[in-house]
Amino acid sequence: MTAGRPGHAAGPEGPDAHGAYGTDGAFVAAVDGLADPLNDPLPGGHTSPWFRSDTVPAAEPAAPHAVQSAAQSSYETGYAPRQAPPQGPQQPQGAPNEWYDPAGYQRDWYGPQEPSARMAAADLASPADPVAPAEEPVPVPAAADLHAEPRTEVLARIPPETEPDPAPAPGGRAERRRAAKGRGRRRPGTAPGQKAAPAAAVPMSRVEARRAARAAKDSPAVIASRAVGEVFISLGVLMLLFVTYQLWWTNIRADQIAGKETNRIQDEWANGDRRPGVFAPGEGFAIMHIPKLDVVAPIAEGIDKEKVLDRGMIGHYGEGKLKTAMPSDKQGNFSVAGHRNTHGEPFRYINKLQRGDPIVVETRDAYYTYEMANILPQTSPSNISVIEPIPVGSGFTKPGRYLTLTTCTPEFTSTYRLIVWGKMVDERPRSEGKPDALVG
Repeated sequence: MTAGRPGHAAGPEGPDAHGAYGTDGAFVAAVDGLADPLNDPLPGGHTSPWFRSDTVPAAEPAAPHAVQSAAQSSYETGYAPRQAPPQGPQQPQGAPNEWYDPAGYQRDWYGPQEPSARMAAADLASPADPVAPAEEPVPVPAAADLHAEPRTEVLARIPPETEPDPAPAPGGRAERRRAAKGRGRRRPGTAPGQKAAPAAAVPMSRVEARRAARAAKDSPAVIASRAVGEVFISLGVLMLLFVTYQLWWTNIRADQIAGKETNRIQDEWANGDRRPGVFAPGEGFAIMHIPKLDVVAPIAEGIDKEKVLDRGMIGHYGEGKLKTAMPSDKQGNFSVAGHRNTHGEPFRYINKLQRGDPIVVETRDAYYTYEMANILPQTSPSNISVIEPIPVGSGFTKPGRYLTLTTCTPEFTSTYRLIVWGKMVDERPRSEGKPDALVG
């Protein structure tokens, strides 16, 4: 028979105290003492895994008459009223009379469990207690230290976990093992102070998906406003391109054409290919110089907009009722027209001319110099009296050799006409060289 369980001494009463049940108690003790592999305690241990020998005070040496009571049933001994253990050196003063040790039970059955001990310490620790930084880990006490110190003091020295263990992973044993291995690890891509990514959105039902798609579609008013906006944007871009063409490109193109026409006229004069006479509409026959405005532009026959004026040239009134004299005529009014804005704009600044400013007309045979005499800031486009042999409003009262310049006004419009008159003061053959107005 195996000996009685350690730590269980005979009760205060002897075996005869049971009276008639003494024999029955001895029988039960004999039955309990059988070698049962399920009930036999481990060497130096106790049948109950919750029993801790270091928490039970040492029993007094048994008297000779107590040997007989050792055979008392462990069942009766275990459930007999326990007496308060005496205060001794093994148990600190004021320690609770506790024989159940959860930490020892878990350690004996499952081995050292540091995470569990840390979680227990985190549960017992006060929120106001300081927590040791993660960079300076506190060593976990050994098993021997746990036996030597009270449980509360040991757990208080164990640092709490910064993060609780996640919930058990659903699934089989393999998934739970993988989840257990990943406990305490930081998720990749997550900083210590960074929040985890939100969970995936719950999929919508078919009806909800249809409603969401219908709500995402643009209403007819939005579509119409968008179309109108695109039309206005397109018109704005086209207008900007048109303005750029009118104010910039037409001048560049007209200057190129006028320059080529000037060179052609000078080449013909140099080669003597033609004689002066009647010119065809659009044909260049002279060159006008306005030194004050730095204008050098060819003069062509006619005032056709496309053939003459839009090509950067100055047009001569020489057709029909608007026919005027030529510079070589001994009497008459040599009248011309030109653009004030765009297409070369040769007459843009003629309003800045003052009395006495020279205007030179160069032909194949001579230079004709006129001096500015008067200006009419504004008149109707239908007023043709300004180009008569004795122009009305010019201040001239008798026939002579006159010059009339006409252009549109105000700028960038053609509502009215601006008129500048001049009087011939010099005629110089080309053989005598350029006049003083061009030399200076």
